Amino acid sequence: MPAGHISRVRALYRRILLLHRALPPDLKALGDQYVKDEFRRHKAVGSDEAQRFLQEWEVYAAVLWQQTNENRQNSTEKVCFGAALPEEKLNDFRDEQIGQLQELMQEATKPNRQFSMTESRKPKC
Repeated sequence: MPAGHISRVRALYRRILLLHRALPPDLKALGDQYVKDEFRRHKAVGSDEAQRFLQEWEVYAAVLWQQTNENRQNSTEKVCFGAALPEEKLNDFRDEQIGQLQELMQEATKPNRQFSMTESRKPKC
C-alpha cells in the first residue's frame, strides 16, 4: 500500500476515535472496539474494497461530527446519535456483514451491556 493511503487510514482511524469521545460512555466503548476490530479486519483487503471501506468510514465520521455539533448546539434536548439504514443499502451487504450488523445491534440494545463504564471519582480527602 502507498504511504499516502496508510497515512489517510491512520488519520481517519484517529479522527473516529476522537469523535467517539463525545458519545455516552457505553456507546464510546462499543464504538471504539468495533472500529478497532473493523480496521484490523480490513488491513489486507484489495484496493477496491479498501476504497469502499474508507469511503463508508469517512461518511460515518462526517455524520458523527455533524451530530456531535448539533447535540452541542441543542444542549437542552435529548442527545441523539445514529441514522437509519436504508433498505437499498442493506441489500448491498454480504451475509457476513449482515451478521456483524445484527451482532452490533444486539450488543447496542442489551439491557446489561458487555461494556460497563464507571465515572472516575475524586479521591476522598
